[in-house]
Amino acid sequence: MLGNFSYHNPTKLYFGEDSLSFLKDELAHYGSSVLLVYGGGSIKKSGLYDEIIAVLKECGKNVSEVAGVMPNPTVDKLREGVKTARECSADFILAVGGGSVCDYSKAVSVSVHCDDDPWDKYYIRFEEPDCKIVPVGCILTMAGTGSEMNGGAVITNHEQHLKIGHVFGDEVMPKFSILNPRHTMTLPKYQMTAGIYDIMNHICEQYFSGEDDNTSDYISEGLMRSLIHSSRIAVNDPQNYEARSNIMWTATWALNTLVSRGKSTDWMVHMLGQSVGAYTDATHGMTLAAVSLPYYRYIMPYGLKKFARFAKEVWGISAEGRSDEQLANAGLDAMESWMKELGLVMKISELGATEDMIEGIADGTLILTGGYKVLDRDEVVKILKASM
Repeated sequence: MLGNFSYHNPTKLYFGEDSLSFLKDELAHYGSSVLLVYGGGSIKKSGLYDEIIAVLKECGKNVSEVAGVMPNPTVDKLREGVKTARECSADFILAVGGGSVCDYSKAVSVSVHCDDDPWDKYYIRFEEPDCKIVPVGCILTMAGTGSEMNGGAVITNHEQHLKIGHVFGDEVMPKFSILNPRHTMTLPKYQMTAGIYDIMNHICEQYFSGEDDNTSDYISEGLMRSLIHSSRIAVNDPQNYEARSNIMWTATWALNTLVSRGKSTDWMVHMLGQSVGAYTDATHGMTLAAVSLPYYRYIMPYGLKKFARFAKEVWGISAEGRSDEQLANAGLDAMESWMKELGLVMKISELGATEDMIEGIADGTLILTGGYKVLDRDEVVKILKASM
């Protein structure tokens, strides 16, 4: 049965090769002090930085910068960003980069005027902001996280060996996001494929939960089929604009809250992967890839009909002559073959995880209750060992 829900997404999107031309119009809605946030030097090498600075100057903005946002933004980097935003009295934060930069910018936005320690307030106590929020806009350079159209913000605390996400409400979502698929084409293949699996797992986390006959599931199946098709093209031809466009658009719809409507949602692969990332600082999409199959093979008996449906509707496997269990296993085998075809990391040991980390990773794994099976700690350890 489809449950009761509300749906609202306030983020305005501009998609396509001319999407940056709308930045000037959007900036007119905000004050004069802009905090420009970005990662490494790739936006300078590509010329995107110069394009954006030219628009900001044309709009008469006073620009301050936070550079060097890492793939797994840390609480120390968050505090640095808050300090800079306070010093320049930021009216607006413009995030230019992938999901980590967008996540980081949202975390800064709720922390600038916060009297409490943001890590304790948002990531330990999971409280909502009760202060003024600095608005955020995004210019996306990597497809994967969906952070351009949601309220999520993941931060890592290396000292505590914790990597935690907080999904904030509508008021924290980006006011606008600019998506030009060409901006993603300078990414190394490793980052591209990690993003592709991040997209796939976002859909799976919502799909493998709740009732089987839900409109959201039909949408999810279409998104997954589209992603699989385009990923195979992009891996062989990274400059294929149509494939990269479809991947980018699928990433947005995978996590803008639409396909979660009417679903309990799982998110245990993310909890496992994020805890691995807290210890290894590995690329997010690769941590998900390394723990996914051991987790799904473990919970499959508890959601057998959905896994059988996944095999039929997503991978095109015939049910003829197969039991539900055989069909479900064939679907996971097909996903494993696709993952290897993309060159994804399949073991957490390849990411730097060692046997002596397992207990700590298990301790840092948040147990959620929305999936087909609520894990206990011993089961978490078992899955992590199977992921080695």
